[in-house]
Amino acid sequence: MRIGIEAQRLFRPEKHGMDRAVLELIKQLQQLDTVNDYFIFVRSDQDRGVIQETANFTIVEMSGSYPVWEQIKLPKLAKQYQLDLLHCTSNTAPVCSSTPLITTIHDIIYLEGNLTDILKGKATTYQKAGNLYRRLVVPTVAKKSEALITVSHYEKQNMSAYFGTQQANKLHAIHNGVSQQFQIQQDLEKLQAVREKYKLPSQYLLHFGSMDPRKNTRRVLEAFVLYTKAVDPTTNLVLLSYSQEALIANLQILEAEDLLQQITLPGYIDDQDLAAIYQDAVLFLFPSLREGFGIPIIEAMACGVPVITSNTSSMPEVAGQAAHLVDPTKVSEIVKGMLEILGDNNYRNSLIERGNRRHLEFSWEAMAQQVLQMYKSILNPTKKNPL
Repeated sequence: MRIGIEAQRLFRPEKHGMDRAVLELIKQLQQLDTVNDYFIFVRSDQDRGVIQETANFTIVEMSGSYPVWEQIKLPKLAKQYQLDLLHCTSNTAPVCSSTPLITTIHDIIYLEGNLTDILKGKATTYQKAGNLYRRLVVPTVAKKSEALITVSHYEKQNMSAYFGTQQANKLHAIHNGVSQQFQIQQDLEKLQAVREKYKLPSQYLLHFGSMDPRKNTRRVLEAFVLYTKAVDPTTNLVLLSYSQEALIANLQILEAEDLLQQITLPGYIDDQDLAAIYQDAVLFLFPSLREGFGIPIIEAMACGVPVITSNTSSMPEVAGQAAHLVDPTKVSEIVKGMLEILGDNNYRNSLIERGNRRHLEFSWEAMAQQVLQMYKSILNPTKKNPL
């Protein structure tokens, strides 16, 4: 078989969840399958060393803006390379392509609500443009695809309801995994080096900040302010991927500008440092309003950190009984969770122990095995798809 994998953003220096998922898929397939020929389609960027070619894996670089790259160049190359199958991994795919298609749709958040909500929302212009593009492309792609992969049973049910029975029959839930780098670090010198590199305090709460309202950063900040003023005035917060301008604006609204010095903004964290950042945290705050999966939940668990996450969408499915679940719309519940975990070592340790067991249930190898079986079942339909 000649299989193409769309990995458009794989070479960009600052990777996010979908980029890491396709990177792990490719790495695992290189170990699992030495028979079929793979062609990895990537947009030219700086981080070329992240993946290497092997005897049956060829990297194909091309430039171009996102829509041109995906809608024009990718289907042409799929035809040129005589692909039997093209797997698009990041929600969207060419709407006009003669090559059989599998599409991974991580979530359909951008299809929920109306167009006005997207345009008037607080997301960045880049995020709004991306959501509009997905909103235009995904419904057509869902119809064209031979199979649709999503990353949780929650999202599978959600997509079944949205797309209807015809598309529901080709939907498959395949969980994400945890990369091997996320484990408890024994090298104390490395931990100290990461602290110094990002100028981190000795103890801190950790949150992945975002201008996207669904990440709930505003309520996390409010919970931090309430906890710090009512319980422990020395509490520190490390807020990743968030701007100082946005932070100051939120603290002014919360009348808590005096806490600015207790919040560290290290910006984007290099992948090789992220495990140490997790491990040094006393608590990881992930009370998102909506997720298709929630990889940071199990990454934090693998690094021995207790987690507060939401009782909505996919997060209970991912967290199981190993995290403290809250209603993400209620700041009081986030604060209560902080009080219970930080004020009760027995409860905190039990969450850590449960998390150590829970994250083992998710692996990239298992994900890749299921995806590989799907490739085979589509190209050899006489064999029943086991998924």
